[in-house]
Amino acid sequence: MYVVAQHKILDQETAFPRGQALIEGIGAPDGTRVLQFYPHVDGSAVTCLWETKSVEDVQRFVDETLGDSSINVCYEVDSEKAFADRPLGMRPSSTPVT
Repeated sequence: MYVVAQHKILDQETAFPRGQALIEGIGAPDGTRVLQFYPHVDGSAVTCLWETKSVEDVQRFVDETLGDSSINVCYEVDSEKAFADRPLGMRPSSTPVT
């Protein structure tokens, strides 16, 4: 399944270094990996797309990793209605597929 995580960043100096563990999948639940990362230009918010077994796995992972540096809302994507294409000018992920 696919899950979106929306992060309202409260403390950028803490959230972004902690968030690197999310990007690298350090401590991620089995079968959970981030596919896309969209930070706001001013650093106040981030939206990510995850591949996972459950919404709860992503919610727990981001909450535990980011702590009180952000407020995180996760929800399952309706893959019957969703669509995606990599926008021009965005680089592909450097994180290996596991």
